[in-house]
Amino acid sequence: MISDVAYRPIGVFDSGVGGLTVCRKIAETLPAESIVYLGDTARVPYGSKSAATVIRYAGACAELLSARNIKLLVVACNTASAFALDTLRAQLSIPVVGVVMPGARAACKRSVSGRIGVIGTRGVISSGVYDATIRQIRPEARVVSAACPLFVPFAEEGWTEGDVITSVARTYLSGLLEKDIDTLVLGCTHYPMLRNVIAGVAGAAVHLVDSAEETACAVVNILEERGLLLTDAVRGTHTFLVSDSPDSFSATGAQFFGHALNQVEWLDVCVG
Repeated sequence: MISDVAYRPIGVFDSGVGGLTVCRKIAETLPAESIVYLGDTARVPYGSKSAATVIRYAGACAELLSARNIKLLVVACNTASAFALDTLRAQLSIPVVGVVMPGARAACKRSVSGRIGVIGTRGVISSGVYDATIRQIRPEARVVSAACPLFVPFAEEGWTEGDVITSVARTYLSGLLEKDIDTLVLGCTHYPMLRNVIAGVAGAAVHLVDSAEETACAVVNILEERGLLLTDAVRGTHTFLVSDSPDSFSATGAQFFGHALNQVEWLDVCVG
């Protein structure tokens, strides 16, 4: 018998629209589950903020989603996963899933040579969180990383193909490819939007790891273990919350989520 808790929604938050790639994979993998997504668009990006500020912002987002009676929280932001995950797990009584560990675990499993590349925002790359997590799982791994800051605005503008973005990708990835990596972690939730370009530049010999896909798999495993997984024929509902303009979020977010966002609400996420 399925408990009443199983019918509660999954909570997902990010600093902006990028986390919608994670939300999309969860929705595709678990169509019966309801999801409440919070984009803290008034304070994006988190990547340029201090660790203390990111922890404070993440705590506020988690509190707002917890008030929606969620059964599991997904931190669909690499920066918040890097800095705030332990704090959130200590504060909340529900499971908390980040995007770093699932991607790192998949990279370690799939790499044959142990030469693993990681791309992400400047904040995530400078934190060294992927390097440390990968070496924790596979100590002999050789990890090389590169910040790819222009990928985010390209993705949000819908520039996901063409000569310009391909040239930028070649510039960013050249140093990694020179190290003969066989696996590349897309360490930013915007990057799946550019998957085709990145894959084309990296070549068929390099396996891409999409943290969004891996996080969705982690959610499935946790819900199964706790007896909270829904398999009803009825499709779940999707609610989207933002801390800035719903209109601009809806327009850009539809590209990341794959279809129109029908319910977008504004709410105040101010914290002291």
